Amino acid sequence: MFSKSSKSRRPASPMSATVAKGSSFSLISGGVSINGDISASVDLHIDGEVTGDVRCVALVQGSAGQVTGHIHAQSARLAGLVDGSITADDLVIESSARITGDIVYERISIAPGSRIDGRFTHKDNGPTGGGELKLITAENAA
Repeated sequence: MFSKSSKSRRPASPMSATVAKGSSFSLISGGVSINGDISASVDLHIDGEVTGDVRCVALVQGSAGQVTGHIHAQSARLAGLVDGSITADDLVIESSARITGDIVYERISIAPGSRIDGRFTHKDNGPTGGGELKLITAENAA
């Protein structure tokens, strides 16, 4: 009933469903604090605390993750706390995200319930672009 099988089985990797073969990522798990800048040439997942700037290809921040510093990534999915500016081509802000800082983006998705205190600037506008959101109504569109 509890005997070992004579056939050896390889346990499934818990990350095999989320990481493509040949690609890699780094994980900063909950309970881990890093003081200093991070530069990664791979994808990065943050569930812990980072005090410093984060630079990577793709960033995923869990709801328990905290970043105090600037974020620069090609793509970012943020669900935790960020105190600092964010620059990303593709940015997804989850409902649990709490962000204080300016955001420069190319494409953005913001879930209802998220909190953002800062200015938004589209990359086409450049760093000195307007950054203001304007409401276009039927009256002033004509």
